[in-house]
Amino acid sequence: MSGNAEVTGPGTVRLERVLPGTPERVWEYLVDPELRVTWFAGGPLDPRPGGLVDLRYDHSRISDEPVPEAFLDHRETGRVTACEPPRLLAFTWRDGPTASHVSIELAPVAGGTRLVLTHSRLDLPRDFGPAAAGWHVHLDMLEARVAGRAPEPFWERHETLERRYAGFAKS
Repeated sequence: MSGNAEVTGPGTVRLERVLPGTPERVWEYLVDPELRVTWFAGGPLDPRPGGLVDLRYDHSRISDEPVPEAFLDHRETGRVTACEPPRLLAFTWRDGPTASHVSIELAPVAGGTRLVLTHSRLDLPRDFGPAAAGWHVHLDMLEARVAGRAPEPFWERHETLERRYAGFAKS
């Protein structure tokens, strides 16, 4: 577990990780809904530009902890803006005029695959804590799943990181 989130520009949060395995293996965890639901959210993702992204969270598949009520039946939709397997996946986060944008870049490096996640067009500082904590813990889950390890509990870590990141946004 590593890779703290950082603000890299107006409304932009960036996280970087080196994950075990090839870019092709990590790519499968991004686009295959049965793998994606084990670290983030399931649901269809049409990998063509303009294709629908319908992220359906089933947090019970990520961790066997009780899911906070606010996150039951949680869902996000958007559209694919770029897809270059196994190097780049980008999509809008929420449909509509206030959509933010997520870009996930993969590159081979010694020891595995460098993943760079950039979430832009956020309302900062308000969205920094939730976005940074969410992505940080979801990427912890991805790292564990790709390595074949059981992930650590999700919700306690998410709550701790959200408080910590919210403090960063105010400084």
